[in-house]
Amino acid sequence: MLLEDQRFLHEDLERLEQAIAERVAEDPRNIKDRLNRDHQINNFLTRIQEQSKRLLDIYKDAEGLRLKEVQSLSTGDPLEEFYKQLEEVKDFHRRYPNEPVENLERAYKRRRPEEGEPITSEIDNMFTGEESNGRFLDLTSLHEDYLNLPGVKRLTYLQYLDNFDAFEPPRLPIKRQSKVTDTYLKYVADLASYLEGFVRRTRPLDDLSKLFLRFEREFETAWEAGTVPGWTKETATTNSAAGPQTEGTGSGIWCSDCEKEFSNQNVYKAHLTGKKHIRNAEAKKSQTNGTTNQPSATSLSGTQLKERVIASHEFRIRAIADLLSNERSNTRVNVERKQGMTERERQAELDALFAEDNAAIAASERRGDDSDGDSDSDERIYNPLKLPLAWDGKPIPYWLYKLHGLGVEFSCEICGNFVYMGRRAFDKHFSEARHIYGLKCLGITGQGTGGLSLFREITGIQEALNLWEKIKREKRDKETKEDGVVQMEDGEGNVMPERIYLDLQKQGIL
Repeated sequence: MLLEDQRFLHEDLERLEQAIAERVAEDPRNIKDRLNRDHQINNFLTRIQEQSKRLLDIYKDAEGLRLKEVQSLSTGDPLEEFYKQLEEVKDFHRRYPNEPVENLERAYKRRRPEEGEPITSEIDNMFTGEESNGRFLDLTSLHEDYLNLPGVKRLTYLQYLDNFDAFEPPRLPIKRQSKVTDTYLKYVADLASYLEGFVRRTRPLDDLSKLFLRFEREFETAWEAGTVPGWTKETATTNSAAGPQTEGTGSGIWCSDCEKEFSNQNVYKAHLTGKKHIRNAEAKKSQTNGTTNQPSATSLSGTQLKERVIASHEFRIRAIADLLSNERSNTRVNVERKQGMTERERQAELDALFAEDNAAIAASERRGDDSDGDSDSDERIYNPLKLPLAWDGKPIPYWLYKLHGLGVEFSCEICGNFVYMGRRAFDKHFSEARHIYGLKCLGITGQGTGGLSLFREITGIQEALNLWEKIKREKRDKETKEDGVVQMEDGEGNVMPERIYLDLQKQGIL
């Protein structure tokens, strides 16, 4: 049966190549569809490698079984071998009568909803809600782990997004000696593991093994050269009393007994004779059961190994953070946007996202997964919240809808009870043709009144008529008052009102 297995493997490889070609020719509509397609292709490529390995083992024929089977078919009675294999097939189905038959023709084709089979997505349970199908990072739990580290600054989540790949002072105020702890090692290991997993989930078709191997080689080179940021080679300062060392991340002298750094040699020497230093040195001696201050070869090797592992994690976190710079900036924008929303708005946004997913599933069921793609262009846009359409014909984002107050209705009776959505459209309509025409129908014009600016913010018919009557009345009163003024003329021919003429006459000016 090796020849039958060989034929099946060749057929399976051809079907896998055809399935990959069909999916590469697709044009995903959104990031979720793209990730689904990429993960399917990645699974097919993995299966191609597995099947090819099995096929090569058959061709190598290390045990000679394939050669023996070929000889039995070529030299013996063909019908005898045929009936022998037929009996084996019948015996198998007698032992397993309800064994389902696999449809190889449809093994790697897309499932259609109308066929009644459940359609599973490769990324349904791959991302958290905060990650939004790989668009954003979810570092909330790692931020809590960071805050629990001793001696760190209390950073908000937004500040942490900007500084999670910073491991040197002043951005991370933890000295090199204080980093060599199990708590800090677990934190950087978890952070590196999450970032690496995020890259694997969002970029399944990239050659990630080669990428991470390059990171490892760059770290090995930097570690051997002593140029890893935060882990440069220490400069030993010989001192018979305590053996001071120069801190790798600074220029001072480090006292291992007191875990304190001194920037001046004389201050350090004076510190060695202090009571606090002597007490700390004796305490360390008692902890090591009377041994000297110099660590043993075994403990030194263990400490150096832990330093190397921590430095490796930090180096990888920096490299992956540079790779995810776009997702990092998008995460920051998304967090800022959500912090400015109320709980009600967040829930409305989630409902809109769920409705969009359900609409996409319903549209896929209506299309029946047609290969020509003609129905995609005629697909009706699902817009349950009645959001305005953007320039590309799709509804605008819900947060933009709330930002501009497009959900607030403003009615204008002068415009025939027309409703304007949002304050911006309402303010703009007072200078538009519809509103001006409505005022003219009421007999209101801007002639002699300085324009229609006085009627701004007035939407009621009766209110506008009352204001128009008041304007006309004030205009008539002003004209009447001006007509009733007696004009006087002095000896030089100057014309002025009677009141002013009499005042000047009393003063003796005229």
